[in-house]
Amino acid sequence: QFISAGESKWQRMSGLVMLLPHGYEGQGPEHSSARLERYLQACADFNLTVANITTPANFFHALRRQLYRPFRKPLIVMSPKSLLRHPECISDLLEFEDDHGFREIIDDPTVGPRSNKKIKTLLLCSGKVYYDLAQYKRENKREDVAIVRLEQLYPLAQEQFNAILERYAGAKVKWVQEESANMGAWSYLLSQFCGKLPLELVSRKASASPATGFKGVHDRQQQEIMERAFAG
Repeated sequence: QFISAGESKWQRMSGLVMLLPHGYEGQGPEHSSARLERYLQACADFNLTVANITTPANFFHALRRQLYRPFRKPLIVMSPKSLLRHPECISDLLEFEDDHGFREIIDDPTVGPRSNKKIKTLLLCSGKVYYDLAQYKRENKREDVAIVRLEQLYPLAQEQFNAILERYAGAKVKWVQEESANMGAWSYLLSQFCGKLPLELVSRKASASPATGFKGVHDRQQQEIMERAFAG
């Protein structure tokens, strides 16, 4: 009540930050999901900030922005534990300095300004699944695929998003998530772009449980997501 509607109901702003464990590591069905879909369903009138962040510097700037803003909004951060020790989840010290800030959307760093015309598939994602996609792209030398991260899901940075679509005009656009089809950000994005953008979903099939309790099944599902993302 207070977190999502306090400002609308009682004109009370809140700068509360919630770091919610959210990661599909195949360790069991109970502790995997922070229920991202429910927070996104509660978003309207710029009442919340919902983020799924992939770099230490961007996390730092999200917290810094939270204090610097002249207004207060609750900040909901999906926080996968595996990124605490992931060897690629690092930031240069320069990225923490004053001339940098929070990046709502991060373009594919491997696609240069001249090579963007070669891109046939644009993969949109959020959170730690980016590192699995980046590894698959690197190992299979898929220079025809660009991977773009939505670090802030709500409010969506519409101008930046439009610029990304223009940059990769003509490419097939897929939304890739680790969550099941009835969970994660898919329903939210579908409502945002219904009839405006032909988005293809790549995810686990709809499920009553957030995740499987079997490591082998989890790994097989994850591999299938990677293959479907890069197919075609």
